Amino acid sequence: MQIYMVGGAVRDKLLGRPVNDHDWVVVGATPQQMIDLGYLPVGRDFPVFLHPETREEYALARTERKSGRGYRGFVVQSSPDVTLEDDLSRRDLTINAIASSADGSSTEALLDPYGGARDLEQRVLRHVTDAFHDDPVRILRVARFAARFTDFSVAPETMELMRSMVAHGEADHLVAERVWQELARGLMEEQPSRMFEVLRACGALAVVLPEVDRLWGVPQRAEYHPEVDTGVHLMMVLDMAARLQAPLTVRFACLVHDLGKGTTPADMLPRHIGHEQRSARLLQGLCERLRVPTECRETADVVAREHGNIHRSGDLGAAALVRLIERCDGIRKPARFGEILLACECDARGRLGFEEAPYPQRARLRAALTAVQSVATNAIASRAAESGVTGPKVGEMIHAARVQAVADWLAQAPG
Repeated sequence: MQIYMVGGAVRDKLLGRPVNDHDWVVVGATPQQMIDLGYLPVGRDFPVFLHPETREEYALARTERKSGRGYRGFVVQSSPDVTLEDDLSRRDLTINAIASSADGSSTEALLDPYGGARDLEQRVLRHVTDAFHDDPVRILRVARFAARFTDFSVAPETMELMRSMVAHGEADHLVAERVWQELARGLMEEQPSRMFEVLRACGALAVVLPEVDRLWGVPQRAEYHPEVDTGVHLMMVLDMAARLQAPLTVRFACLVHDLGKGTTPADMLPRHIGHEQRSARLLQGLCERLRVPTECRETADVVAREHGNIHRSGDLGAAALVRLIERCDGIRKPARFGEILLACECDARGRLGFEEAPYPQRARLRAALTAVQSVATNAIASRAAESGVTGPKVGEMIHAARVQAVADWLAQAPG
């Protein structure tokens, strides 16, 4: 029995990156031998075990044979006869098909039958074998790695293989959970725009996110968007979100905030009147299709509907500011309101020449929310009850008090 460290742990160690998780492959062992050594079996589809002390996963070396479409269409074989090279051959990219001795103590101990170390040096994302074709999720993974390793390029032959997979309908069989899983991880990478550039280059973006794909080539008014192209703007917004270290909820909202511009009638271009409402409708369908988590869906919905109003909020008076905060549900969900404002800042600064521009709307609306929160609603409700006022009238009294609180703050605010 031989144990090897494989995959991302070896790759990241060679790149000088932090290694957070270790993957292990065991060659020449049976499931019973692993159990006898104290390992806990946890694998459902193939033999995977937890180490009795570290609780890290150890998988028996295996091969995979295509038996149907999609990422579940595989027959897995695991036996003591499967070699390390056999196991590495089923992996997606050469940089993920490097193994080292169990302690990973030296580069001399590397086992690299597919040239992964060379591709690391040359900064290339290259598929291991044509078995890459068997799993469409690998298209998403390559795109995600492009967003993580920003100075790597996709090998021409790998890009051609991905195009072939899309052309033959493999991407049509991607399941919602896997698409969302890879999309969410890609959005959180260092340069998320690269994920969408790779997906667009191979044709997969039109399959998994047609609402996003159609944004390229759609013009915007140059006086507001010097980059003009809506798809280019979207990529700038996503990278601004990464630069500002935004959470996933914000990055997803940035991705879908302008979907409606892709359905603007041609005779209206480059204006996009009413695109906010169209964006909100389109993102609902997208979220249902990909089973997007509720917190991402709800934040994105508010950003899509209200980002134009938030951008223009510097010109709003007290009553309009309170109505805007209420529409964003900022009083009940102040933390989410902060994320909505961050997404809007990413949108405003994700424009050519505006990357370093200030966004005072964010601070102004946070201060307005603070003024609204200063209103003692319980005291107003008590006074109303004492006066015999009930029902909607109480809400009107609270709303009026909030407007007055914001008006008082505006009167004292500098500038």
